[in-house]
Amino acid sequence: MPKQEIQVAYQPERVKLRPYEHHAKYYETDQMGIIHHSNYIKWMEEARMDLMEQIGLSYKEMEEMEIISPVLSISIEYLSMVHFDDVVEIETRLLKYNGIKMEVEYRMTDKETGELRATAKSSHCFLSRSGKPISLKRSYPELDTKFFEVKDEQE
Repeated sequence: MPKQEIQVAYQPERVKLRPYEHHAKYYETDQMGIIHHSNYIKWMEEARMDLMEQIGLSYKEMEEMEIISPVLSISIEYLSMVHFDDVVEIETRLLKYNGIKMEVEYRMTDKETGELRATAKSSHCFLSRSGKPISLKRSYPELDTKFFEVKDEQE
């Protein structure tokens, strides 16, 4: 089967990434009226997908190429409460990338007040659909280049 290729959107100038915004929903609250801690992980996933789309590489396209990127680890530090109807801005940053694994950092702040709500990190690897580790550098150099460009721009 021939290797599928992806066309990464060409962006000649420096990418200015915008934060992902999440409007806290009522159903995300717990019995105390604050956002339940488990929702932050969902928000991180949403923000990571948004980051990839902003750099011209959707997760859907990666999956069509039979590349998956499962979570290896997650850590979150909760600093202040998010309530129903708050808007949270989530800034994402690619901390580490080596072609086989990546680590993403998240800063979640209240859009209105700027107060830091949480900080987090997630690490991921790249696998073929069959579950075997792959190196983007070797198998998909066009993707590898895009990840390195974003990491370099964020430093």
